[in-house]
Amino acid sequence: MRYLMTALAFLIGMFLPLQVAINNALKTDIADSTLLAALVSFGVGTLTLLLFSVATGQPLQVLSSLPHLTWWKLAGGTFGALFVFSSIYLAPRIGFAAMASLIVTGQIVASLLMDRAGFLGVPVRDLTMVKLSGAVLLIAGMLLVNFGDRLFPRP
Repeated sequence: MRYLMTALAFLIGMFLPLQVAINNALKTDIADSTLLAALVSFGVGTLTLLLFSVATGQPLQVLSSLPHLTWWKLAGGTFGALFVFSSIYLAPRIGFAAMASLIVTGQIVASLLMDRAGFLGVPVRDLTMVKLSGAVLLIAGMLLVNFGDRLFPRP
C-alpha cells in the first residue's frame, strides 16, 4: 500500500505543471486575467468536490459547523487560492521548471520543519541526516534549475 501511495503522490506532483499550463491557457480566454483564471479554476474544483461528496454520500449537513471553527482552520482555502493564483502569474514569467523547483524546495523545507515540530498535531518525525541531505540536494537542484545557466555558461 505504501508503494501505491508513493506512486500516487508522484503522479499528483506531475499534475502541477499540467494544471498551471491549463490555467494559463484559460487566462488567455478570459481577458488575460490571472485572478479570474484562478477564480474559474477554484470554481470548477469546488464543483468537482461537491459532486464527489454527493456521489460518495458525504454528510454535507456537518458543514453547518463551519461558522464555529477557529479562523485558522479555514486558512487552507486561502493558501490554496494564493497557490493557484501565484502559479498562473509566475509560470509564464519565470518558467515552469523554475517555478516548480522553487515550490517543491519550499514544500520540502517547510515539511521537514513541520514534521519535526509536530505542527498542528501531526505525528512528530525525526529530522535525520539522511532527510537533511535530501533537502540539501533538493536546494542544490533548485539552484541549478534557476541559476545553472549563469553559473555554468556554455562556451
